Amino acid sequence: MAGGRFEVELSSGEPSASGGQRAEFLVAGHAGVSPRPLAKVASGGELARISLAIAVIAATATPVATLIFDEVDAGIGGAVAEAVGARLHDLGRTRQVLCITHLPQIAAQADHHFAVEKHVARGRTTTTARALDADERIREITRMLGGSSTAESVQYARRLIAGATQTGARTVAKVIVKSGRA
Repeated sequence: MAGGRFEVELSSGEPSASGGQRAEFLVAGHAGVSPRPLAKVASGGELARISLAIAVIAATATPVATLIFDEVDAGIGGAVAEAVGARLHDLGRTRQVLCITHLPQIAAQADHHFAVEKHVARGRTTTTARALDADERIREITRMLGGSSTAESVQYARRLIAGATQTGARTVAKVIVKSGRA
């Protein structure tokens, strides 16, 4: 959201148990656009980025040891996903971060990678989380990239992980990755 703006508009209201003011979030997704009510103008991707930004700011002001993000990457991809992964990594420097994601750009930032899988047996659904070793992680990120395990997609998965390692992204961050198999 380069050039975007986020504002909070406070207005007086009738005193109640929840206070005497009403807060409305206003957002301008791009430069040159006037901020408008978040609920009316933000896309799914913008909502994801804004909620992550609020969580990052709130986390720096509190001693919360563990942060959990459930699909904060909804509606984003590509370079934006890489930026979100970097923010999650930054949070992971001082806190434990658990993130459920479907995006390989975010999963590559993980220090630990788990596959979360649902199984149906005798009419009952159970969910398991299994830690992945290095080879399984490459296969999972390859699958997340598009499913087909070609030499190019495997190489790209390796490059995503290596890129995160080279930037120091895997030093502290802990990310749980939902596999999408249901």
